[in-house]
Amino acid sequence: MTYEEFLKSKQQIIKPSGFDCIPANKYMFDYQRDITKWGIKKGKSAMFLDTGLGKTIIQLVWADEICRHTGGKVLILAPLAVSKQTIREGKKFGIEVNPCRSQIDVKAGINITNYEMLHHFDVNKFIGVVMDESSIIKSFSGKTTQQMLDLFRYTPYKSAYTATPAPNDYEELGNHAEFLGVMSRTEMLATFFVHDSGDTAKWRLKGHAETEFWKWIASWGMVVKNPEDLGYDGSKYKLPKLNIQTHFVESPNTENMFISLPAQTLDERRQARKESLKDRVNKTVELVQGTGNCLVWCDYNDESTALTKAIPGAVEVKGSDTPEHKENALMGFATGEVKYLVTKPKIAGFGMNWQNCNNMIFCGISDSYEKWYQAIRRCYRFGQTKEVNVNVIISEKEESVLENIKRKEEQAQKMSSNMVALTSEILKNEIKNTTRNVIDYKPQQEIIIPSWLKEVI
Repeated sequence: MTYEEFLKSKQQIIKPSGFDCIPANKYMFDYQRDITKWGIKKGKSAMFLDTGLGKTIIQLVWADEICRHTGGKVLILAPLAVSKQTIREGKKFGIEVNPCRSQIDVKAGINITNYEMLHHFDVNKFIGVVMDESSIIKSFSGKTTQQMLDLFRYTPYKSAYTATPAPNDYEELGNHAEFLGVMSRTEMLATFFVHDSGDTAKWRLKGHAETEFWKWIASWGMVVKNPEDLGYDGSKYKLPKLNIQTHFVESPNTENMFISLPAQTLDERRQARKESLKDRVNKTVELVQGTGNCLVWCDYNDESTALTKAIPGAVEVKGSDTPEHKENALMGFATGEVKYLVTKPKIAGFGMNWQNCNNMIFCGISDSYEKWYQAIRRCYRFGQTKEVNVNVIISEKEESVLENIKRKEEQAQKMSSNMVALTSEILKNEIKNTTRNVIDYKPQQEIIIPSWLKEVI
């Protein structure tokens, strides 16, 4: 065996387990149709598509075609309130989606429920599963991740969707691969990675394995930031300007020093945030005035309560609220019935489409780049026609938190660009192999039928 043959034997390319299908839904754009066809052919796939590219219609058509082909049922799992939004989108696209809270409610075709209700279902009754906002399996040690891996291990058709900048998180990619039955997370790490500096919690791609790793990802994952990545016209997917402005409120000097020292530890940051609460709320009220509708983000219950009391007409959504209140408030903000919404990124930062709003305020931020990115993307997404204004209010002591977010943002953008660059050509070829090539015939000359042929006719 030559060295070249040895390398080829080590290639990790996933064979399709689905079927050929040309989605006929008239509401799909060309790239959405081809991506869906690719996903149906794969049978088990992940769609890492940026916000606003049409994950909803892609997942619905994918599920609809699976149901039609197999005669079985598909279960869509989604965050709270996103379910109702998906049902509404389904009606617009001519696809019926049945809301259900337990197995008793299940009907033929496509069914949808919240992740929190999964324990009320017999997953063996479904031929396929769609995991919407699949970054929920980010943590390998998390209860939800293990539940998803165990329950759907033998489901024939699987599809996962997220716009989170997952390329910066290898563990999340590994969890997706294991959920889809492509390869276990442990095998992925052993095949493509090494421990970095002896720290078993940190993994680094093997120097010679980077290209092969992204080839492997492209064999089961669709990575798209813009339709241009796959060779389609992306001119309509240029986002308007994003304006981010930071407002620092003065921190009380409790150390008897000339200047306030920046908070370093988690406890110090929490204390600094607690001390600046009143000033941050006052600044938020000042900024809200003069805006149209506005989305106000916070992280703690005391912030949420204070903001709701201080902003006239504000509607609060917190974790302890009933599912009905959460759904009504979040959907109310989407329709314009709610003008000011106060909530947390971990509650409403995933899945909602709020292009109707172009103003948001962070009354403080955490170190989580994922929450920051997703929260902004509720409004700053394809389909937004106005400049989006993001105001961040933090205390002087918390400047290190902002710098941490900026650092993570640079890392995510770099990794995302690299991933698209390394997978785009592979995916273009993959799509070409599952797309029917049609050449439009445009006649330029009138055909003259011979007299002898007319007699025969």
